[in-house]
Amino acid sequence: MKRTRFLAAVLLSGGLLAGVVAVGAQQHEAPHDKTPPEKSSPHDSHDATTRHPFTGIEKWVKVFDDPERDAWQKPAEVAAALDLKPGMVVADLGAGTGYFEGHLSRGVSPAGIVLAIDTEPEMVEHIGKRCRGVNLPNVVPVLAAPDDPYLPRGRVDRVLIVDTYHHIDARLDYFRGMRDALTPGGRVAIVDFHKKPLPVGPPPEHKLTREFVVDEMKQAGWRLADEKTFLPYQYFLIFAPERP
Repeated sequence: MKRTRFLAAVLLSGGLLAGVVAVGAQQHEAPHDKTPPEKSSPHDSHDATTRHPFTGIEKWVKVFDDPERDAWQKPAEVAAALDLKPGMVVADLGAGTGYFEGHLSRGVSPAGIVLAIDTEPEMVEHIGKRCRGVNLPNVVPVLAAPDDPYLPRGRVDRVLIVDTYHHIDARLDYFRGMRDALTPGGRVAIVDFHKKPLPVGPPPEHKLTREFVVDEMKQAGWRLADEKTFLPYQYFLIFAPERP
């Protein structure tokens, strides 16, 4: 743990490189995947509603990077709504194949850093190769743990969590711990599917309602600071930490 936090601190203090940090966040639900995920029976209402591996990178590249996704996911608009500034540190928690990384990178360049965080080693390796291939040197792939995204303390300006919140176990503890990672004025943005039948995303039983997420984040010490409504299938909630 100490070593991984040291590596992240070194990268944030001076190194802008698209390498792999050996440090395990949840992944995006497949927007078009027809393979039924493994059903789970969470022992707690704050556990993940579904758990399944995201191995087999070729399959997920076709799913997450499907050009048709842009029409409803609106990645450029999502990144713009985060109010990114040059020099910021932004974490993409559950980065998957790196779908958002180009947009986030441009928003914080030239001096900012994008932490592309995922628990799947294949995803993290793919992001590193992808970002080197398109010259995004300020994207740092991070292999985090399911219960800890390894965010550097007091250094993160924005955390983006797309189609991932419902994959996280013990969310109250997880997000209570995240408060210490933010800079003053830092925000966490959660984008996830509305809990109803939709042409994309997981089945309704694996989703969480907007109201549930707002209430759960409040329990974890966050307040709803803003909300965007331009996405057709997803809510877009922006939270700020409640300070004592």
